[in-house]
Amino acid sequence: MKDIRLDSPVEGELVALSAVNDPVFGSGAMGRGAAVRNPKGQVFAPFDGEITVFFETKHAIGMKSEDGVEVLIHVGMDTVKLNGEHFTAKAAQGDKVKKGQLLLEFDPEAIQAAGYETTTPFVVTNAADYGDITVALGDQTVVAKAAVDAPAAPKAAVADDHEYDNLPDEQRVAKLIWKYVGGKDNVRNAEHCATRLRLIINDKSKIDEKAIENIDGVKGQFFAAAQYQIILGTGFVDKVFDEFIKGTTFSGVSNKEEAYAQMTPIQKVSRTLGDVFVPIIPVLVATGLFMGLRGACQALGLEFSKNVLTMSQVLTDTAFIFLPSLVCWSTMKRFGGTPVIGIVLGLMLVAPQLPNAWAAIPGGAQEPMMMDVLGFSVPVVGYQGSVLPALVLGIFGAKLQKWLKKFVPDVIDLIVTPFLTLFIGMIVGLLVLGPIMHGIENAVFGAVQAFLQLPFGIGGLVVGGLQQVIVVFGVHHIFNALEVQLLATTGVDPFNAIITGAIIAQGGAAAAVAARTKNKKKRALYVSSIVPAFLGITEPVIFGINLRLMKPFLYALVGGACAGCLASFMHLAGTGMGITVLPGTLLYINNLLPYILVNVVGFAVAFGLTFTFFKPEEDE
Repeated sequence: MKDIRLDSPVEGELVALSAVNDPVFGSGAMGRGAAVRNPKGQVFAPFDGEITVFFETKHAIGMKSEDGVEVLIHVGMDTVKLNGEHFTAKAAQGDKVKKGQLLLEFDPEAIQAAGYETTTPFVVTNAADYGDITVALGDQTVVAKAAVDAPAAPKAAVADDHEYDNLPDEQRVAKLIWKYVGGKDNVRNAEHCATRLRLIINDKSKIDEKAIENIDGVKGQFFAAAQYQIILGTGFVDKVFDEFIKGTTFSGVSNKEEAYAQMTPIQKVSRTLGDVFVPIIPVLVATGLFMGLRGACQALGLEFSKNVLTMSQVLTDTAFIFLPSLVCWSTMKRFGGTPVIGIVLGLMLVAPQLPNAWAAIPGGAQEPMMMDVLGFSVPVVGYQGSVLPALVLGIFGAKLQKWLKKFVPDVIDLIVTPFLTLFIGMIVGLLVLGPIMHGIENAVFGAVQAFLQLPFGIGGLVVGGLQQVIVVFGVHHIFNALEVQLLATTGVDPFNAIITGAIIAQGGAAAAVAARTKNKKKRALYVSSIVPAFLGITEPVIFGINLRLMKPFLYALVGGACAGCLASFMHLAGTGMGITVLPGTLLYINNLLPYILVNVVGFAVAFGLTFTFFKPEEDE
């Protein structure tokens, strides 16, 4: 097979597919190629050829070159849910295009603000026809090596599958999927993206996952975001979906509300917190990196002038001083209010006219401002660094604005609705919700701190041992609010060190599985899933290796518990959040050796247990 070289269709930072935070692209199930991190916002034709698929949602493009190379360009992860928002097509399906021709424009900042990752995979979907695939971008190159093992054995057919052998492929696959997902009574809704059929299932126990994986034409399956996702590939998924929904009332509209309805109350809370905090995490990550770099410079003996130190404090302190504004903005957006009203409501919580929260403490430089409300004396202060008052005020503001729109005439809505929302929101926020939520916040925060400070690292042991279980159940975003509060109040995040130990342990267990697996093709697939774990992304190793084999997942939990215990015992904490393992090193420049030790312990325990007690031939 001949090797091929392709130019990246998107400008940015070229990375291996294994760095993509998606089990389908990250594992290479859709084909071999590369990905572009921090894309510039334009997609160009990588060769002379034809656009074979241009999705209505504009987030993905399929192309075929004049010499037969078939590729998929997929902008971001789960961006199908944006329904074309922030994307502008510059070409159409069926167009003949020249290399370098502009195909698509998109707004990376807006996509990230909506809570979606913009890393863009670029894969050769008929990669089995070629040897090594090199993707080039300027002086950057990524080489996706061809599999060196023998071709995979054909999928085992289930006994009764042959009844559909004479049907076209899309009909056969659709009927078999219906058969093995438990019938039409077991599917509540269906949609598809560029590569996957996405189903909302009533009863997971009725699904025969092995049988679905053995369907010729199915490349894999997994559960994620309360959806059962079946990997079919570009183009083919459209055809299967059209056959799948025949005779149903499914329209192909977003499963988002259906998926949300199927979540448990804890999952709903976690998803809501994720929707609120994920858009603001990049700012807090950057702030943490600035703090780490400043601390490292000072530790090396570098002295800053007063003005330079002040400028550095602008970088490190601004996000936390105005944190309520960021939280209120994101909350208003999440609950359907006007985001700019959320910004102003949040700024009111930290208005300079109010006593500063950090100064208005017992014995502090300022006193709370006392307000008489219905005969009660209410202390009023700013809420610098607070999360819960801004979160609840954002929800209140969004609900209030929607309610007002029902009664305010359209002709004066532009003036009256914002006026009343801000006026009522300020009074309720500063005099009612603020004091109540701040009291609850302090109680929760105190309990969390006390738990993490339990002797002998017990708190870290529990969190480190259970954190990846929480990821599997999809409620890990619940940690976001706690981490933000810890950073805003103490300047450091002990959860980050514990979570790092749990993540590296999953990578260690998967590395042991790969080391013990004799099949070279499987080993290569496992290794491609392991690499993201060292960048802080565990979904590929959890769903692709450890959880499927179960024992490695359990051994990884033990490794995570040991690493978390050590991190808690040493009182290790990062200067920021959101990045872990290798990238997370930047948050621990002043505590580098303890951080390395935590990672080594997590990896070593999980790797050692898995390598010693896991036998691939028996357990697979």
